[in-house]
Amino acid sequence: MSNFYEERATMIAAGDLQEFVPFGRDHCKHHPNALNLQLRQLQPASELWSSDGAAGLVGSLQEVTIHEKQKESWQLRKGVSEIGEEVDYDEELYVAGNMVIWSKGSKSQALAVYKAFTVDSPVQQALWCDFIISQDKSEKDYGSDEVEKCICILQSSCINMHSIEGKDYIASLPFQVANVWPTKYGLLFERSSSSHEVPPGPPREPLPTMFSMLHPLDEITPLVCKSGSLFGSSRVQYVVDHAMKIVFLNTDPSVVMTYDTVQGLHSVWALRRVKTEEENVVLKFSEQGGTPQNVATSSSLTAHLRSLSRGDSPVASPFQNYSSIHSQSRSASSPSLHSRSPSISNMAALSRAHSPALGVHSFSGVQRFNLSSHNQSPKRHSISHSPNSNSNGSFLAPETEPIVPELCMDHLWTETITNIREKNSQASKVFITSDLCGQKFLCFLVESQLQLRCVKFQESNDKTQLIFGSVTNIQAKDAAPVEKIDTMLVLEGSGNLVLYTGVVRVGKVFIPGLPAPSLTMSNTMPRPSTPLDSVSTPNPLSKLLGSLDEAVLLSPVPELRDSSKLHDSLYNEDCTFQQLGTYIHSIRDPVHNRVTLELSNGSMVRITIPEIATSELVQTCLQAIKFILPKEVAVQMLVKWYSVHSAPGGPSYHSEWNLFVTCLMNMMGYNTDRLAWTRNFDFEGSLSPVIAPKKARPSETGSDDDWEYLLNSDYHQNVESHLLNRSLCLSPLEVSQMKDEDLSQNLSLDSSTLLFTHIPAIFFVLHLVYEELKLNTLMGEGIRSLVELLVQLARDLKLEAYVDHYYRDYPALVRTTGQVCTIDQGQTGFMHHPSFFTSEPPSIYQWVSSCLKGEGMPPYPYLPVICERSRLVVLSIALYILGDESSVSDESSQYLSRISIAPQKSQAEQEENRFSFRHSTSVSSLAERLVVWMTNVGFALRDLETLPFGIALPIRDAIYHCREQPASDWPEAVCLLIGRQDLSKQACEGNLPKGKSSVTQVLSSDVPSGTETEEEDDGMNDMNQEVMSLIWSEDLRVQDVRRLLQSAHPVRVNVVQYPELSDHEFIEEKENRLLQLCQRTMALPVGRGMFTLFSYHPVPTEPLPIPKLNLTGRAPPRNTTVDLNSGNIDVPPNMTSWASFHNGVAAGLKIAPASQIDSAWIVYNKPKHAELANEYAGFLMALGLNGHLTKLATLNIHDYLTKGHEMTSIGLLLGVSAAKLGTMDMSITRLLSIHIPALLPPTSTELDVPHNVQVAAVVGIGLVYQGTAHRHTAEVLLAEIGRPPGPEMEYCTDRESYSLAAGLALGMVCLGHGSNLIGMSDLNVPEQLYQYMVGGHRRFQAGMHREKHKSPSYQIKEGDTINVDVTCPGATLALAMIYLKTNNRSIADWLRAPDTMYLLDFVKPEFLLLRTLARCLILWDDILPNSKWVDSNVPQIIRENSISLSEIELPCSEDLNLETLSQAHVYIIAGACLSLGFRFAGSENLSAFNCLHKFAKDFMTYLSAPNASVTGPYNLETCLSVVLLSLAMVMAGSGNLKVLQLCRFLHMKTGGEMNYGFHLAHHMALGLLFLGGGRYSLSTSNSSIAALLCALYPHFPAHSTDNRYHLQALRHLYVLAAEPRLLVPVDVDTNTPCYALLEVTYKGTQWYEQTKEELMAPTLLPELHLLKQIKVKGPRYWELLIDLSKGTQHLKSILSKDGVLYVKLRAGQLSYKEDPMGWQSLLAQTVANRNSEARAFKVVIA
Repeated sequence: MSNFYEERATMIAAGDLQEFVPFGRDHCKHHPNALNLQLRQLQPASELWSSDGAAGLVGSLQEVTIHEKQKESWQLRKGVSEIGEEVDYDEELYVAGNMVIWSKGSKSQALAVYKAFTVDSPVQQALWCDFIISQDKSEKDYGSDEVEKCICILQSSCINMHSIEGKDYIASLPFQVANVWPTKYGLLFERSSSSHEVPPGPPREPLPTMFSMLHPLDEITPLVCKSGSLFGSSRVQYVVDHAMKIVFLNTDPSVVMTYDTVQGLHSVWALRRVKTEEENVVLKFSEQGGTPQNVATSSSLTAHLRSLSRGDSPVASPFQNYSSIHSQSRSASSPSLHSRSPSISNMAALSRAHSPALGVHSFSGVQRFNLSSHNQSPKRHSISHSPNSNSNGSFLAPETEPIVPELCMDHLWTETITNIREKNSQASKVFITSDLCGQKFLCFLVESQLQLRCVKFQESNDKTQLIFGSVTNIQAKDAAPVEKIDTMLVLEGSGNLVLYTGVVRVGKVFIPGLPAPSLTMSNTMPRPSTPLDSVSTPNPLSKLLGSLDEAVLLSPVPELRDSSKLHDSLYNEDCTFQQLGTYIHSIRDPVHNRVTLELSNGSMVRITIPEIATSELVQTCLQAIKFILPKEVAVQMLVKWYSVHSAPGGPSYHSEWNLFVTCLMNMMGYNTDRLAWTRNFDFEGSLSPVIAPKKARPSETGSDDDWEYLLNSDYHQNVESHLLNRSLCLSPLEVSQMKDEDLSQNLSLDSSTLLFTHIPAIFFVLHLVYEELKLNTLMGEGIRSLVELLVQLARDLKLEAYVDHYYRDYPALVRTTGQVCTIDQGQTGFMHHPSFFTSEPPSIYQWVSSCLKGEGMPPYPYLPVICERSRLVVLSIALYILGDESSVSDESSQYLSRISIAPQKSQAEQEENRFSFRHSTSVSSLAERLVVWMTNVGFALRDLETLPFGIALPIRDAIYHCREQPASDWPEAVCLLIGRQDLSKQACEGNLPKGKSSVTQVLSSDVPSGTETEEEDDGMNDMNQEVMSLIWSEDLRVQDVRRLLQSAHPVRVNVVQYPELSDHEFIEEKENRLLQLCQRTMALPVGRGMFTLFSYHPVPTEPLPIPKLNLTGRAPPRNTTVDLNSGNIDVPPNMTSWASFHNGVAAGLKIAPASQIDSAWIVYNKPKHAELANEYAGFLMALGLNGHLTKLATLNIHDYLTKGHEMTSIGLLLGVSAAKLGTMDMSITRLLSIHIPALLPPTSTELDVPHNVQVAAVVGIGLVYQGTAHRHTAEVLLAEIGRPPGPEMEYCTDRESYSLAAGLALGMVCLGHGSNLIGMSDLNVPEQLYQYMVGGHRRFQAGMHREKHKSPSYQIKEGDTINVDVTCPGATLALAMIYLKTNNRSIADWLRAPDTMYLLDFVKPEFLLLRTLARCLILWDDILPNSKWVDSNVPQIIRENSISLSEIELPCSEDLNLETLSQAHVYIIAGACLSLGFRFAGSENLSAFNCLHKFAKDFMTYLSAPNASVTGPYNLETCLSVVLLSLAMVMAGSGNLKVLQLCRFLHMKTGGEMNYGFHLAHHMALGLLFLGGGRYSLSTSNSSIAALLCALYPHFPAHSTDNRYHLQALRHLYVLAAEPRLLVPVDVDTNTPCYALLEVTYKGTQWYEQTKEELMAPTLLPELHLLKQIKVKGPRYWELLIDLSKGTQHLKSILSKDGVLYVKLRAGQLSYKEDPMGWQSLLAQTVANRNSEARAFKVVIA
């Protein structure tokens, strides 16, 4: 039987026959394309398809569809998933007419259109292409770059590219493209050569024919090639030969195959990026040029590409070198062609080369080689060839810029030239296939000769180039690769489908449902063509099929063109053909293991080629055997196995192993029919050529064999040995053992078989597979099967040690005696005993146990790729038990010996390599190394669970160690392996781009239903209730804050009507009271913006809801409406303009920086009504503060500015500057300079810029240049602080705010630079500022050209002295910011408060506040949080003589001005308090809080003191507001109750001195206290302090339109100082926020040692630079350490993503919310188990 098996080439059954129709075709019919739409508009639907020719259009439509049908095309590829996991479906790209349809789907997933594109002109080609988005062109390592997956659609004049992210590009093509090919780097274009391109005349430069485009935004550049020694020495040149056509292009390996139409030869080239030296060679033609005028012409390729004519010099070689023809070359182009700017940007902008010579065809920058082929008319762009245009080309030189080539082709291989070579032998199909042993072939089908030529190629050892080998020809009509199983399908001329692997024939493919191309042998009547459904039907044909010779199996309907080749002698008259039958016409669209067959009747079917093996065990064994055999033998072995396995009606999964054993043993020379244990294999009735034909159809009657089979079965033996047998005294049955014994005498192996010589090697690798399977608890079944085979082989090879080894493992399976097949002594010599074969069986268990005992062991043999588990176990034991760190670091380990076919060291040498113990590193770091290494090699928890328990124990031990103390920066996979889902989720969130994180969904849970009943939105609905209820769980302070800050509901106007008041007066009284209350309402939005900061992710399809600013009131008891617009009282004009601006900012600041917002959405929010313009202006400023304004298109920015709306300009300028903080961005600088006269050149026209816009622009300059110490800016700003008023009343109003803005801006530009202002020493910045601060004569600086021509103001007579009242605040703060934190005593002493009464009279008391603040900020390290330090800032004279405000009598003194003294006193105290607020901003420092709280209380009592009038209530209110703000800064974000009580008290005060500004300050304090809903706090970095100085400037507006001293818009700059510092623990299992205990370790500083503090999270963290580490403490949650000494980046990213820190409850613990005291843990429950039902605990397998 085995001989029969040898000689028969068998059939291979294909599976899954399905009819195939391209999905796009059907979709196209229903897709609304332009033509259908036009028709529908033109006619009523009833007439549309009327059959009479009434609608002429319909006729044309039908023609169109017929025409389109012919031009459809499609291509398929293996599905690519976005995430990168394995997917098994096809993707189809279907092209018809103007449409491209991209669909995905498979049998398991329904087909669906993924994208459909309709373009303007017919699609010539559509393809997939991945572009590399290279960050840096120069770097040669392109592995790290991102890839942009695109679909490219080629039309006649342009190519559209659409990326799957949704970007669209269009590149216009400067020439007609014949073909586009996707490459590894980008696109490759072939230019089509049209006949009329060659004008008569002298021969000229040829133009390149191939071009590349590496990215849709890059230029199209010509390709260069480097031809090898075929044409002499290798030289680099452009590809210019028209005869060269690309027939195939592959990305990996990156090769191109071309066909030379003149010589009829195929060549292969490697495609790669150009090296710089090659660029230079190509671009430096000029040196070889002759005459000077020639140098210009050839100076760059551009000239050649421009010359629209090209020479037709017949050169034999397929490459033309430019330099050879240079001497005759002249430029035939006109001057106008080259008038282009020398620099071309990368964007294909329209401005590139609008050259008149090219007329309409000026497409884009690729214009530089525009070819006339666009113009199909006979009148070409023939530029006159008169001598004068030719004589001198030198005008080209300066202008043109060479196009640098990007890709290069290296010549690798060309076909050998044969004598008989038909002209048209171009390959119609090319593909790369590899055979079962991984050898690669490049196959190309030459249809004209019905030949498939296969060229073998391989990589050279250094992986740099490909080496091509011999060519094999296979007769074929068509072919396609089957990648999945490393084979290819070949359609022979006779119509047979044959499977090849490489060039080895495997067998014919039998397709159920298609008639086999065979002849019917009956002469009597032609058989109807029934498909042979299954061969197992008792059918004479199936027997014939077995024995017929191949020559007889001819194609039933030969194709016409082949008919001449068929020998007539084969046609016997009595053989009837199946004339009606269909046959296979061609093969197309191979994907994975699926392929489409086109049939002769036009239909298509898709079939699946079966896989090599389905069961894991067989796959592993095949891999191992393949690895060890020589390649040729391996291929033969696999081919035989494949043809057995895939025969029609092939085996099921279970019998596959039996089939494999039988097949393998047959190939080794066994006679499986006579071997006891293989003979009885049950193949489940499968029909396979290996099994004797008589088994095919068992007789109904049964036979004696069945009885024998039963008696020999294991079951029978078990019954016989059963105890019942003995007790029932059943005598054992006599089984005729004789048969077997007879057989066993003469069983011997056939030494002529394929694998006979390799038996020892195969046995050894199968033994290693057996050891490998032991390490997988799921493969128990497989091991038992494998043991039987191994025992048989071990016995026959007389390897007692191995038999014993198996017997110890499976005593029940291995019988001590069994059939032995003798191997002739003579034949054993032929057996190849490999060098790695050991007489002792390698055992993984023994190896591990020796390691644990500490004995040395020889290296463990392993098969790369196949025995990965063994390798993993060996190395992890070596690392963890032996403590050898190097074991996992290098490839060649001393613990493993790789098995290979090459001979190795002898056994003795290997024995010497035994290793010994080394314990060097600590256990924890070894555990960490082990866990990290295991995840790197892809070991996961699932694998750990399938390891045997004993082997897994050391690994589990390591995991346990790591789980206790993980590092916070381990990758996601490591955390999953050690069972810390909290960490893995954190790592996974960390890799997500902002805004996509699921955290925001977790934390912004829905608004509680209570708030939805409110009739209108108060702007605070989107706060994250869940987290806030955790932070402030004991009380309802958040609701209270909402109540205080809402401005959308009418206020309550409570006025008692006295009897003497008339009704009219009473109404006026109510309205006056309302006006007072409105001062408060208008001040609320700034505080609301702080409270809701960054709490909302807008929906991109809806406008942002902006709550209404409600200025009406309701008067009890009747709840009548009180309105200010009734006209009874005078209301200031424009009263609400700034209030609505603030309202807009507050609404805009809700938007979180991580939201997805684009330019369109910003413009979409623009209100329709003009009265809402102020809100929109505020909204724009807010978008700048949260960084979204950078997305607004420049066009829109200019559009807004040209409207001239003052508020919009202010909001926009400040917003844009804040978004570009510290970048020195040029375009923004230009934008701002237009609004600042001082930054414009002296001669420029005077623009009428509103004063407030100028102020905003000046601060904007400060923001954009923050910290840069930019000299020119600093110089201008310094002069602007003291800008004198001009004539004509300009610069006369509100000068204070401009001067302050200039001072603040100057401070920002030189922020913290102190005395190190490089290159500014001549400006004398500090001296000049000092002068501005104390007054004196004005100095004229050289830099101020403009002011010289100005006459002084006619109204304001300042003379040449400085007006200190204007310049002092700006100069003081500028000094403070420049010397911020420098502790510079000399500057600080300038700022000391005067200590004599005389001097005190010269300084406004208000300015003393600023001076004290500035002095303290400079002496940053001296600030101490106690009242003693605060008082130390007050000069002695004031301290001694200042009145205590509680006294009743005033001390009388002539020479002391008590008013001055007491005002100075309170302002200095306030200044010191404010500096305390800056120093401890956001720190919640307790002593600072107590100190400030005391002063706040003091000021409250002063206000009600009898002699408060001496100091002045206004001054006391100002100081109280400043102290309150300082308190709020220290406690920012904490929601402290005591501060909240102060704010609430001041909220209720509405009469008397309380004006808009004080309300503004109080509610800003309230907002700071709850900054961002408790998620944000303030930072004390230099930049933050600068922003806070602008926002909290301690002079508050008197009314809502007051911008005299400080521009109100600057109040919002606090955003730049806010940083997210709330850490919210989220339980990883329930995904809800929870409480967790944190231990925060502070770094040591000069004030305190390194200290630890316990906090209950969610909590605000201190500033990160103060911390050393943060740790989640047990015992309830798994510990987690975030080490900040390595850098704060990790923690910053956690905080910026809503501060979510995932934590995981330990087993048996409850959260703090459910069990605050820890009395309900598992342990406690067992002690007091009262209520057994209510037990709630979590079980986690720890």
